[in-house]
Amino acid sequence: MLDPKIETMERPELEALQLKRLQKTVRRLYNRVPFYKNAMDKMGVKPSDIKVLSDLAKLPFTTKTDFRDEYPYGLVAVPKDDIVRIHASSGTTGKPVVSCYTKKDLEMWGDCVARGLAACGVTPKDTLQVAFGYGLFTGGLGLHYGAQYLGATVIPTGAGNTQKQLMLMQDMDTSVLVCTPSYALIIAETAKAEGINLKKSNLRIGVFGAEPCSENMRDDIERKLGIRAYNIYGLTETLGPGVAVECTCRKGMHIWEDNFIPEIINPDTGEVLPPGEKGELVLTNISREAQSILRYRTHDITSLVYEKCECGRTHVRMDRVGGRTDDMIKVKGVNVFPSQIESILLSVKGVEPHYQIIVDRRDGFVCDDIEIHAEVSEAAFTDNMSNLIGIKNELVATLQSVLGIKATVKLVEPHSIKRSEGKSKRIIDRSELNK
Repeated sequence: MLDPKIETMERPELEALQLKRLQKTVRRLYNRVPFYKNAMDKMGVKPSDIKVLSDLAKLPFTTKTDFRDEYPYGLVAVPKDDIVRIHASSGTTGKPVVSCYTKKDLEMWGDCVARGLAACGVTPKDTLQVAFGYGLFTGGLGLHYGAQYLGATVIPTGAGNTQKQLMLMQDMDTSVLVCTPSYALIIAETAKAEGINLKKSNLRIGVFGAEPCSENMRDDIERKLGIRAYNIYGLTETLGPGVAVECTCRKGMHIWEDNFIPEIINPDTGEVLPPGEKGELVLTNISREAQSILRYRTHDITSLVYEKCECGRTHVRMDRVGGRTDDMIKVKGVNVFPSQIESILLSVKGVEPHYQIIVDRRDGFVCDDIEIHAEVSEAAFTDNMSNLIGIKNELVATLQSVLGIKATVKLVEPHSIKRSEGKSKRIIDRSELNK
């Protein structure tokens, strides 16, 4: 462990620390950020009303819309001169989400990421190849400085130029790969095409984030790269990568509770749900200076486990994200997440982890039917037609029996679905195909 005193803190002591930091954070935001003062006044809440941790539920939620409405500095609680770095989301729709940091914030971020890497089994002797995008995206620099904080060697390749990634991976004895899970599959695919056997390289650990990764996809990555893969979690709005990460036990991602307070709410009512219940994850920053955020609605569906982990860490664990409330597709009244469809696709032999879900959007993602384009492996594609028909029929039947939906399945040839070096786009509106 990087910081055993913090990471194994008993829950009463940890909660006392959280309350102290929460109360200080609420006072600062009320006094320095008009957005939060107005929101709290509207709810009739004062900083003095936060007496116990459960009083967190009295505070207002923060949403992505609030970030865009307050763009660029409306949620910042320090003078602009104290800001030493600014990150932002891609901003593909409307204004980007801006995230500001003081020098102390960057140190806290580095510590969170370093703790997470250590929990995955990374040591100062490792060489990390960071193939996340650098720049405004938090992934590249977040993992870069976290690895340096740990004392490991960093190769800042960024995403893309896969042939060069493979060359450096071999020449520099890379032992840890950091990227999106979909890009890890592109690396594996390219290595196979180039005749490179990464199982014989120094590569041993993969740390993957920025997009959902089902257990079946993780198994596929591990099999193709010959590594042990771990999930890391974070959001631009709350910090970046490093909010939570799996330890070597891989029984959930530890949220560093000395810096964040997690809640699970009913996404429809906003009601706080008891431990173990599945719902929408809400996060509150309690250590950040520039941009502490109260009760940020992540849209990620998960649950929390508070029991002490086998690794000895006491910080709560969040389950794998099962989907996002804003990615949910309602097919004739049945709620379906892309991650559920992915798990089924990858459970069928001959189907590759590259797919698209085609929808006719109506009132968000409500639709009467969906069409799934799934790549088949080269072996399956060169096989006889009856085998392909069997794969298709198995997919249709499994989707019906497991998810209760009827879907049109179209098997496509290997390498025909566009690859992404960043986040993969799984849901495609049919109108986009006609452009």
